[in-house]
Order: sequence, then C-alpha cells, then structure tokens
Amino acid sequence: MAHYIPDNLPDRIQHYIDGEFVDSVSGKTFDVLDPVSNENYATAAAGQTEDIDRAVASATRAFQSGPWPRMLPRARARILHRIADAVEAQDARLAELETFDTGLPITQALGQAQRAAENFRFFADLIVAQADDTYKVPGRQVNYVNRKPKGVAGLITPWNTPFMLESWKLAPALASGCTVVLKPAEFTPLSASLWASIFEEAGLPTGVFNLVNGLGEEAGDALVKHPGVPLISFTGESSTGQTIFGNCAANLKGMSMELGGKSPAIVFADADLDAAIDSTLFGVFSLNGERCTAGSRILVERPIYEEFLERYAARAKNIVVGDPHDPGTEVGALVHPEHYDKVMSYVEIGKSEGRLLAGGGRPDHLPDGNYVSPTVFADVGPDARIFQEEIFGPVVAITPFDTDEEALDLANGVRYGLAAYIWTSDLTRAHTFAQAVESGMVWLNSHNVRDLRTPFGGVKASGLGHEGGYRSIDFYTDQQAVHITIGDVHTARFGAADASAP
Repeated sequence: MAHYIPDNLPDRIQHYIDGEFVDSVSGKTFDVLDPVSNENYATAAAGQTEDIDRAVASATRAFQSGPWPRMLPRARARILHRIADAVEAQDARLAELETFDTGLPITQALGQAQRAAENFRFFADLIVAQADDTYKVPGRQVNYVNRKPKGVAGLITPWNTPFMLESWKLAPALASGCTVVLKPAEFTPLSASLWASIFEEAGLPTGVFNLVNGLGEEAGDALVKHPGVPLISFTGESSTGQTIFGNCAANLKGMSMELGGKSPAIVFADADLDAAIDSTLFGVFSLNGERCTAGSRILVERPIYEEFLERYAARAKNIVVGDPHDPGTEVGALVHPEHYDKVMSYVEIGKSEGRLLAGGGRPDHLPDGNYVSPTVFADVGPDARIFQEEIFGPVVAITPFDTDEEALDLANGVRYGLAAYIWTSDLTRAHTFAQAVESGMVWLNSHNVRDLRTPFGGVKASGLGHEGGYRSIDFYTDQQAVHITIGDVHTARFGAADASAP
C-alpha cells in the first residue's frame, strides 16, 4: 500500500513570535518524521533561550500595553467563537495533518479537532457568564473579588492528540486575558503551526499568541525558568513534571501539571459485561493507547474472570491495525521510533510477567512503521512492571480479584492516580468504591466521557492542581479581594493617650 502524504505539507516549520513566522536566532533546527515511514518530512526551528526571550518579550508587551487583557469579556468571547468556527471549518484538514504527524487513526483525529473547537466555544461562553463573589457586612463593609489575568502563560503540551490538548490550555488562558507562549512537543509540531493563521484571521491581537518549537530540555527548560513567565501549564510524563516542579521553585511560579497515569478499570461480577468489554477495549486501545487516562489495568472479579478474558482477547485480536489515514483503522502507528521501542520493550517484559492472550508484537501485514498489535496480558500480579509502570501504548494488564477490599488495594497500589473506571450495578458499591479509590476522576459504568465543566486532574504522581471549567479560569487569573468600608470602623487609637498624664 502506498504511503499517504497530505498535499501542501511544509518542508520547514518556524516559530511564530510577535505576529511573524521566524527561524531560531541561532539557525538551529531538528528533524520531524512521520510515524508510518519514519522518514523526515520537515525541519523545525529548534528554539533556544534567546528565542524564548523574544517570545516572552512579545507576550509581555501585548499584556502590558495591548488591548487583549482590557477587552470586555464579550469582545474576547467573539474572537474565541471565531477561532472555534475556523477550527470547525477546516477540521478535515486538521485531522489529516494530525494523523500524518502522530499516527492517530483519522476518524479519532477528526473527533479531536472537533473537540478543540468545542474547547474554545466553551470558554468563550464561560467568561461571558463569569460571576465573581461579593460579600456584605450590613452597615459596615462590602467586599468583592476583582479577577485579573496573571500575565504571560507558559504552555507546554504533549505529542498525543497535540492540537486538541493545545486548545485545552490556549482556550482558558486566552479567555482569561492572558497572553501566551506555547511550546509544543517536538515529535509533533505540525498542527501547532496552524494556530497562528487561525488566530490572525479571528482577530487575536498581535503578540497575544507566540509559539516556540524545540526540545523540552532546551526551549521547554528556558520557558519554565524565564522570570517573566509567572505560570506554567504542563501536560506530560511524571518525571518531566518533577523536573519542571523544581525549576519553577526559584521564581515561585504557579503550576498546573497533568502527568502520567496507570488507571484501573474495575469490573465486578454484577456489571453489564457487554458494555464493560466494549468500554474497556475502547478505553485502552483508542488513540493507539497513547492517552494518559487509558484504563491500562483491568481488575476483574473472579466469577466472571475467565469469560471476560475469553471475550476480551477475541475482540482485541480482531481490532483493525493499519494505515492511520484509512477510516476503517482502529489502531494506527505509534508516534515515533523511540516510543515504539519503549512500548515493545514492555511487551517483552510482559511475556515473563503475565499470560499473553493477544498481540505481543508487530502485526504480520505491517513490516514497516511504528505498529504494535493490541496486546493483552492476563494473570498479571501487582508487583509486575506492566502493572505498575505507564506504557502509553496498546498494551493492557488484566488481574483477577475476589473481594471489594482486594480490588481497592489493587486499584490504589500504584504511584499514579489520574482516572478510575468502575463497572457494577450495585449503587451503594459504586459510590463507596468511587470515593475510596485514589484518583482525580472516576467514571461509573462508562469510559472517559467528560463534561467540560468538571475538574480535570490527578492525585499522587498523576499531577498537581486541576483545570477544566472555572478551575481553569482560577488558574490563569489572580483573585484580588477589595474591601470597602461603609460605616464607622472601630480602631484602637495607638499613641493617642495623653503623654502629660502622670
């Protein structure tokens, strides 16, 4: 099969600073490859400290003297809606480029592009409806909250569903009145470069959005350490998050970090088994398994364990792995050869830690590209590496349990705590278990179907802070308390005693 290549691909990808596409000051570049051929199709400007300095200076000017932070919420919202309109109007092109750059199946990439538009629409509506608190002490005082954008927001985004996850940070940051410097993942810079023209056409003022491509240890590190950037929003791997946490300390920066996950899906014997199988298959094999909220550990109650394994493995073997641009593809190519090697190393580890029921290597019909067959391991113990460590690919570990207490111990027995999925028809158990599981988010009898108003974030090694809905607005703004006296105030009169008294 011929390798699909979209029309009008760029052969070089530049930064976007102060309204212009520019190369790195140093002239440095890095190669960008597509994950089907693993051949370089473009070079991208490799940002260094001096490029971050230029981007931050642009964003600072736009924040301090430009119109964006001072616009009425409705005026900002109109621009955000125009951004959403533009994304929707070119969703097919966005999906085509995203699929080419990431290896995500085209149908799933299209859904992510549409979700990106919805993120902008949601925050456009939210800032118009935003209400801040006022407190009264009758006859004495009125107190109100004056919400102010914090300044230049540093946004560092990952390579899985990059365009959508960029929108997840860009939309609330811009809605709040901040200006931004975006550092996208070096594996997948293609779709990020499209934001510039989308924002220009929507009427976003010059300098509000700036983009610096580059490696995490160069451009990302410079952005995190820059004293003119008061807050960092990062999505990525947990050990990188620890490094960023330490590097933010010198300037006491605000941080929001959504990190790794090893999320459990707990299937009790009274669950709707058909729905649970559908959902747990989708939950770990959609987006090529490259998703932080993947239900990559499935815990199954003993009475239904063997039936679950048989049915789950049969379905996993039937998943269509192939060309990401084929609408019939369910699992595409992993993003990069480095990541492919990592996932395959875990597949080999798993062969000594569990019983292989499906997959376990490269599909026979795909000798080239970063393809991994959906892989299912059963009988995986809680000390196994494939139980404990984030693989971030189409690999799942299935473990039996006998009691609710054992299920909870297994669910909580990892360093991560991002999501959890619980399958049961017992209402009391569902709520009791949901509240006891150590995760930032819990889904009862479904996979990851999220209301944008709810908080998104994890506990333990899965993150710091929450975004989503008003919590995103809270992160990108300062809430200043203003106190107004409307009556007499009793004040102790220091120094007012008669100094001549004996």
